[in-house]
Amino acid sequence: MNTQRLAFGPFEFITENGCLLRDNRPVAIGARGASLLAVLLAADGRVVAKSALMDAAWPGLAVEESNLSVQIAALRKLLGPASDGGDWIVTVSRVGYRFGVSTERRSDGPDGGGHAEARSSPAIAVLPFENLGGDAEKQYLADGIADDLIMALARFRWFRVAARGASFALRNGPRDPKSIAQQLGVDFVADGTIRRTGDRMRISVHLADAIKEATVWSEHYDLQVAEVFAVQDAIAERIAAAIEPELLLRHGLQVAPHTGNVTAWDLVRQGTFNFHKVTQPTHLLARRFFREAAELDPLLPEAQIWRARVNAGLVACGWSENPDADEREGLDAALRAIYLDARNPYAHYALAIVSNYTGRVDQAMLAAERSIELGPSFALGYLVLGMARLFAGDAVGACKPLARGLELNPHDPQNAVWFSLLMLALFFSGDVEGALDTGRVALKARPDWPALLRIQACCQMALGHTQDARRLAAAASDPLETAGDALGPFRARNKDWATCLDRLLREAEHQTTGSEHNVIFPESEANDRSPPFHG
Repeated sequence: MNTQRLAFGPFEFITENGCLLRDNRPVAIGARGASLLAVLLAADGRVVAKSALMDAAWPGLAVEESNLSVQIAALRKLLGPASDGGDWIVTVSRVGYRFGVSTERRSDGPDGGGHAEARSSPAIAVLPFENLGGDAEKQYLADGIADDLIMALARFRWFRVAARGASFALRNGPRDPKSIAQQLGVDFVADGTIRRTGDRMRISVHLADAIKEATVWSEHYDLQVAEVFAVQDAIAERIAAAIEPELLLRHGLQVAPHTGNVTAWDLVRQGTFNFHKVTQPTHLLARRFFREAAELDPLLPEAQIWRARVNAGLVACGWSENPDADEREGLDAALRAIYLDARNPYAHYALAIVSNYTGRVDQAMLAAERSIELGPSFALGYLVLGMARLFAGDAVGACKPLARGLELNPHDPQNAVWFSLLMLALFFSGDVEGALDTGRVALKARPDWPALLRIQACCQMALGHTQDARRLAAAASDPLETAGDALGPFRARNKDWATCLDRLLREAEHQTTGSEHNVIFPESEANDRSPPFHG
């Protein structure tokens, strides 16, 4: 594990967990103080706007500026005077604050030492857009696009957004993302161009990972000028959704300061590594890691989030030896996660997925809706909302959130489950052709997923395409690895739908062998616990 430390005077600040040390002894620093200190140190002496600091300390909340003054005063008191007798934190009148002393960056990784940039969470800078039309009078529109994008991105809790003044100061400088990242202390750089011709406009947006020197996402929009304002939030959501996987990859779920127990964080990471392998042994091993992390650090919400998710997965996959006990553990863990971090969308997602598998579908819907309120680009929130609606028998209402979640999260290796749910929602909404089209897209990613093949066979059979139904049923009859369908609550709550699919698949299988076989929707109590969904 590679831990970054920022040293100043007698202090060291561990950016990974928000822990402050003075002469190698921990200093009691509050969560908001740690957030402010992390942002100031990451700026490396540059001015940080008040708005950026308030977003870091009170993400998603509207608070008075006086609250920031109180926190800065408390932080100054905690740090004491600098070596020259002045303050570590310097006030820049009417603008913000900056850290007045250079810091030394240290790395405790296996290579012994390094100078990687350290920051509490990924950060993004939005540069002023380039006006390709050359009309100086239209530059205001290019600047307005970038301004609105900065404000829209500031809603998202997962990363910090560089202040407008800092990024716009680079308007006429080089556009090299790595150089910009070094100057602004960010991980990602978004820029773009606009070209206006009459009442038409093309907006092109590009998002670069400055650390990896790679393009993350790019897209262009052709629209009428009157539509510009409607598309800006869509651009912001796309960028946020593109950055989120990078955040998870680098930082797990560390989107807020926690209690500083690095060992517990390491256990959570080991658990998630095993969780995503999606086998019974690795799920059980992952749960052991999450349980140990939760015991070691009872205040770490991420340990509870993953403990809830892994128990939901064990029950859903049919891998639980005591489903009732595992359901209770999952529900308790999810509620504990919300208590510890009520503004974390993943905590509410954990409650939603556990609730779906404990028969609390109404609770699942409320938790899913809350996760979306907290993270407008949170793909899992939309997906689990669609699942809850489908399980409750609302096929029409399930289509939109499932489609939205898959749009925001198109490359998740576990999307086969969500695709199967969307296929069923479309099928029972009367759009069988749409279900087939969705199945074709899904099978490109997971051609071996039996549930997808079987649902596709049902769709083909419903349209009278017996040869295609026969082929798909045969392909699903002997998978390399047995996989279930995650639809126990669906079967239990929607008997008529389950019977319909049962009949269609039996007909398709009859075309294959002339005999009856077990099908995707067996009406047995054992299978009502729904193998396998990987929460």
